Amino acid sequence: MYDSGEDIQRAARLAKGADAVIVFAQQWATEGVDAPDLSLPDNQDALIEVVAKANPRTTVVLETGGPVKMPWLNRVPAVLEAWYSGAKGGEAIAGVLFGSVNPSGRLPVTFPQDESQLPRPTMRDPSTTTSSPFVVPDEFFSENYNIEGADMGYKWYEREGKKPLFSFGYGLSYTQFKYSNFNAETRGSKLVLSMDVTNRGRVKGIDTPQFYIENPSRKNGFTSRLVGWDRVELKPGHTKRVNVTVDPRLVARFDERFNSWHIHAGSYNVSAGANAMDRPHKVRVRLDERYLAP
Repeated sequence: MYDSGEDIQRAARLAKGADAVIVFAQQWATEGVDAPDLSLPDNQDALIEVVAKANPRTTVVLETGGPVKMPWLNRVPAVLEAWYSGAKGGEAIAGVLFGSVNPSGRLPVTFPQDESQLPRPTMRDPSTTTSSPFVVPDEFFSENYNIEGADMGYKWYEREGKKPLFSFGYGLSYTQFKYSNFNAETRGSKLVLSMDVTNRGRVKGIDTPQFYIENPSRKNGFTSRLVGWDRVELKPGHTKRVNVTVDPRLVARFDERFNSWHIHAGSYNVSAGANAMDRPHKVRVRLDERYLAP
């Protein structure tokens, strides 16, 4: 049964007698029409809250262009981020919801708890400073980019000690994966990372193990960086050894004095895991000082 959700109480009554409920929520944005905040518009958060209270078997499908707040998250058993899925989006979403497709996507951005975790919690609105929507004052473009500097995205959250709602690289599937035998070694001038990935669930699935590196002393502003990943498809019970050769520039900082990328000598922490905030496998490797061609 379909219901528009415009009448929240009516939607709740229908949900209460259903075997399961799927709520499609959306936050549309386009060039020149940015979302004013991270809330779902048109009272959709309240709709999800009431429907999920009426029926705990409520799945939320988000059709958004970016992160949104989820004040109802602890009331629902599943959330599917479908983004703007296009003409065939309905079929793709149905395939995931009915289990004919095992989801394997990973978040390309961080979902914060709320706006307070952002480097710029509020958005400037040119309509408040000019009478014409087509005339934007110069001060609107005077943004302070030194707030996060090079520590954008997942690096910002780590540097500030903020725990987001969902981390960069986060994603679940209908099976579970196990990581083991993590190793980092230098082969000549190259850093090579390797790890075993095992599908310990009951269905075939795809996993994307991720590798990060950091300078423990945080010298030269060096926070954790994603330096590699792999995408592996495994049958239940199968294991595959993943190998990643790190691009040296990902371990370097650009030195303007020499117009070159500079790797500082020292001991580096290398970690592996399922996303930017879940990296339990750690080893340490020593790198020699090195300048790279620009």
